[in-house]
Amino acid sequence: MNIANYGWNEHFQQEWNERASTQMYPARIIADHGQLVRVMTDAGDLLVNRSHAKQHEEVQLAVGDWVALITDSSFNTTQIYFVLSRRTKFSRAAAGLETKEQIIAANVDTVFLIQSLNRDFNMRRLERYLIATWESGATPVVILTKADCCDDVDEKISIVQRTAPGVDVHGISCITKEGLDQIQVYLRKGKTIALLGSSGVGKSTLVNTLAGEELFKTNEIREDDSKGRHTTTHRELILLPNGGLILDTPGMRSLSLWESSVGMETMFGDIDELTASCRFHDCSHQSEPGCAIIEALEAGTLSVKRWESWVKLQKELAHIDAKRDNKLQQKEKQRGKQLAKFQKEFYKERV
Repeated sequence: MNIANYGWNEHFQQEWNERASTQMYPARIIADHGQLVRVMTDAGDLLVNRSHAKQHEEVQLAVGDWVALITDSSFNTTQIYFVLSRRTKFSRAAAGLETKEQIIAANVDTVFLIQSLNRDFNMRRLERYLIATWESGATPVVILTKADCCDDVDEKISIVQRTAPGVDVHGISCITKEGLDQIQVYLRKGKTIALLGSSGVGKSTLVNTLAGEELFKTNEIREDDSKGRHTTTHRELILLPNGGLILDTPGMRSLSLWESSVGMETMFGDIDELTASCRFHDCSHQSEPGCAIIEALEAGTLSVKRWESWVKLQKELAHIDAKRDNKLQQKEKQRGKQLAKFQKEFYKERV
């Protein structure tokens, strides 16, 4: 096995030359199994513990990461020593009460944002995926699956193109093979593609089709609501026969944005320009005179749905930022208490 097939290139080699010792060797995480991760090396794949206590780095490992491994021959164990800097990182706010980042994939070149043409066709959801993809540093490509179940594919493609100008959009069918030749251009040696979308949109079916074999189980569409069932249970990086790597991911019921400065600017740059054009810098865009947003809404140059989506996302991001700031304040407060306790004990011993 040659790790160049798994995306190893000059970018990673340069950092490797600066940080690694002769006892170490590079590997890429290709699957996440909880406490264990499967990695690919020049000698083949193996399972290692996901902890990397050697460096005490607070790094959340993700499928796609490149890591340095070191083997202890005395105990016949292999450990992750450090994680190489990521070129791209796709993440979201983790579900649950705790405010933290969940990294979906690392070092991805292209993200296939998948929606199905039968029922799962939602532009507001697509906006979130686009924002997260642009923020990650990867290139988004919209894949509309199940074209054989849709009578107005061209119209749906036009809707997506209006929502995401400049983004490549492809309508495909794994049944009729329609459009599959168009996406082969992205499947190049050493390039990584992540598949993201809701459950049942056909991600696993697409992977199986591109691989030419059934790597992942798939379920039939339910007749009562035209929706598929969740099949992928973990993230796994697959090397395709004709080159290129593809990462299937479990379907996400929701995508809460974590960081979005670049993504929001790319997605809603026109609205940012409008808000900056308002007469008052603190305009609430409700009833103030000279409000560029109100004027655009009345003129029809800004759609109500697009504006409402921007407002909703801004509120959500403000909420996340507030929770993150509060968490940071709590950490600083706890650190201050620990320092005060240490100083008190120190001076007590000196006396």
